[in-house]
Amino acid sequence: MKKKIAIGAVLVLCLSMLIYPTIAYFNTADTARNVITAGDIKIELQETAIRDGEEILFEQSQERFNVMPGQDVSKIVRVKNTGSNPAYIRVEVQKAIALAADSHGDVDLDLVSLDFDGDSWRLGSDGFYYYDQPLAPGETTAALFRNVKFDTGMGNMYQGSTATIKVSAQATQVKNNGDNALDAKGWPADDATSPTNPTDGE
Repeated sequence: MKKKIAIGAVLVLCLSMLIYPTIAYFNTADTARNVITAGDIKIELQETAIRDGEEILFEQSQERFNVMPGQDVSKIVRVKNTGSNPAYIRVEVQKAIALAADSHGDVDLDLVSLDFDGDSWRLGSDGFYYYDQPLAPGETTAALFRNVKFDTGMGNMYQGSTATIKVSAQATQVKNNGDNALDAKGWPADDATSPTNPTDGE
């Protein structure tokens, strides 16, 4: 299942003793991919956010809001097993910052950070985050991350910039497929012949 969602945000950067407001968009493009290697393996990428103390669907929180350097933006990412068989789960997160047309310089992606859960997820050498246990049918993973933070070090160069986070979730079967997700086979990158059942959405 493939899902893409975009939200707007206003990025206000402080320079010296003055405040320079400028409109930017904090976009997220989230993708869930169903990988079927045997039986019925299906997943759903879930996104929620905390607004006014309540956890709501991320689609419902897409109003514009002021974002200051040092501020966190609520964005909770989980994966649910919607199939009928246990599945191993892995997720790839890619960050990008596009500067405004009149800005130049080397972009520092570390200025936009995520509070990854290092207890339930393991970062593999391939850049994917692997869920540390098989996910049973109907179960949902612990959140991979809950907040996106804009660093206080963002300066004038980042006025009007666009931050993009792309999340891709993948699944493969548990049965007869290694002792854990890191050892499992059948991921899309490993087996180009594995059939997929993608669904696109905006």
